[in-house]
Amino acid sequence: MPESVISVKNIKKNYGKKTVLNGIQFEVPKGSIFALLGENGAGKTTMVRILSTLIQADGGVATIGGYDTSRESASVKKLISLTGQYAAVDGLLTGEENLLMMGRLNHLDRQTVKKRTAELLEQFDLKDAAKKRAQSYSGGMRRRLDIAISLIADPKVIFLDEPTTGLDPRSRKNMWRMIQRLAENGVTIFLTTQYLEEADQLADKIAVISGGKIVEEGTAEELKRMVGEEKIEFTFADLPSCQKARDLFGGQMDVNERSVIMTTEGTPENMRRLLNALHEHGIEPVSFIFRKPTLDDVFMEITSDDKKGAVVSG
Repeated sequence: MPESVISVKNIKKNYGKKTVLNGIQFEVPKGSIFALLGENGAGKTTMVRILSTLIQADGGVATIGGYDTSRESASVKKLISLTGQYAAVDGLLTGEENLLMMGRLNHLDRQTVKKRTAELLEQFDLKDAAKKRAQSYSGGMRRRLDIAISLIADPKVIFLDEPTTGLDPRSRKNMWRMIQRLAENGVTIFLTTQYLEEADQLADKIAVISGGKIVEEGTAEELKRMVGEEKIEFTFADLPSCQKARDLFGGQMDVNERSVIMTTEGTPENMRRLLNALHEHGIEPVSFIFRKPTLDDVFMEITSDDKKGAVVSG
């Protein structure tokens, strides 16, 4: 088995009377991309803050590179880098100056800082903007600079807490390619995200956190197989029709899209049966599609209200 660079065993964290993390455990192999998925307030950022030594857990043990994040935080900090949800760059400095400053703060010698700065500006396609103030950068450029800054000291593990928040689709996909290249070069990536497509595209392994616990874990394909081979999605012109179909067939209803999604067999006979049943009850769909299950289906299935405890803050 690949060597685990991150090991989390029975981690617990409370804020007052609220339990944010309740016995979390997982392993992250060296050089892999691990995605932690969860709703707002599920505890993703709290887990990242514990692993990056910003806060301490109330119980359990977490290690990075064999070092305990609580008792050996100084050794852990030499191995890791953290990029938060929003780009933390100095807008009054140029891109190059931001990198040089962070290199000096990491106590790198002058020659190493200069070399790493040039490499990162090239790697993150910021060479042409190196002499421009960061405040003039687009959102995608600022995000790229933020991650470049986090890599100045050549960390072995990088924590990316919702790294594509606020980016347009093109910038998001460019960021995905950069994250993949980092992993290909041996960096271990710990990713939190609310974009399920992002986890699907990037992660070697995914863990879903809900109610303070890891409720499911596996590859994207393993998780998708949990919810069946095919889905059918009916869309309706109004909510009453949508609700009637939900009452008739069960499945998951999306109020915003006025749709009902359910697991089914993709055969003509089954399709005919479903359409006949709708017609007999005076329900006419606007459209319907068959599709393979997605991580959205997995997420909705395993974090549904009847399968989890109360959502906690964090």
